[in-house]
Amino acid sequence: MNPQPILTKETRLAGVTGVGMAFVGGYVDVIGFVLLFGLFVAHATGNIVMLGVGLAGDAGGLATKLLALPVFIGAVAAAYALIRWRNARGQPCEVLVLALQAVLLAGFMLLTVWALPAASANAPSVMLAGLTGVAAMAVQNVGARVVFTHLAPTTMMTGNVTQVAID
Repeated sequence: MNPQPILTKETRLAGVTGVGMAFVGGYVDVIGFVLLFGLFVAHATGNIVMLGVGLAGDAGGLATKLLALPVFIGAVAAAYALIRWRNARGQPCEVLVLALQAVLLAGFMLLTVWALPAASANAPSVMLAGLTGVAAMAVQNVGARVVFTHLAPTTMMTGNVTQVAID
């Protein structure tokens, strides 16, 4: 009797993808928070908290934090529309989601390098860099909700915001 292998190629790939997505989410969030004046690039709920902190006292980067949620929701809606369009044609979306996220993350990296050092969280270059990172993470979140459904979620509350935008 030959036992079935516990780890198939598909389960190993799923594990690597899930761990990779979680790493990217955490890494991008740390970079955004440290370099872009407290902007949580990967977690929409973190920006809501920081928005409250800004309104209560230090208003640095308030404009970016205000824009982060609508940019996130808009990017989720656009990515979801693209995924639905491809699904309707029977085309796979895994590579599309990862490639789109990679392009946006590369833009985030280049824009962050270009924006720094910045004297103000409200500098347009800082805002553009941060919001590009937010869009990249929106793509990851919608991908996790509708393409990589077999993987554990990499964000929880942001996942709820993603689901609201999809709905």
